Amino acid sequence: MTLVKICGITSLDDARQAIDAGADALGFNFFPGSPRFLTDAAALSIIDHLPASVLKVGVYVDEFHPAGMDIAQMHGAADPSGTRFWRALSATTPGLRETIEASRAEAILIDTPAGPQRGGTGKTFDWSLAATLPRRIVLAGGLGPGNVAEAIRTVRPWGVDACSRLEREPGKKDYAKVEEFIRQVRNTQL
Repeated sequence: MTLVKICGITSLDDARQAIDAGADALGFNFFPGSPRFLTDAAALSIIDHLPASVLKVGVYVDEFHPAGMDIAQMHGAADPSGTRFWRALSATTPGLRETIEASRAEAILIDTPAGPQRGGTGKTFDWSLAATLPRRIVLAGGLGPGNVAEAIRTVRPWGVDACSRLEREPGKKDYAKVEEFIRQVRNTQL
């Protein structure tokens, strides 16, 4: 079964709706340049009310502070020691395969090149770039209810990660889109 991560959670209501719809993991963004940025205290006020069965993934850019997360999703910074982590890489990273093979990460998140924004752009990339990569791949980058089934059939990822295409405005989830996205993932046969 494909793991489903709903990223950019900014409220307890959004978190609960995603869990009720069947999300396996929730992403909390600690990058100040993101419209979905949360402080440690704001994130903890949400995750303190969530079941232990749902993975809490902290999204970090060039720094790391655990903030009660189960997994650190690292963009740019060195691998953290003493914690579970996923390495986030652009689909066009030079030497992508070698970087993946050298990483200690438990999974590799492959995203659309986003420059200084680092993700959450709602833009897709050529999924064939991720189809033959080694290790557990979490596919991100412009995924939504209308394209996730095709993305899964193309890449056969370990997990999928969606954010901006599931929003009514930055940082506010559209519950119908979240539910449909997860339904599409669960109904896609590999």
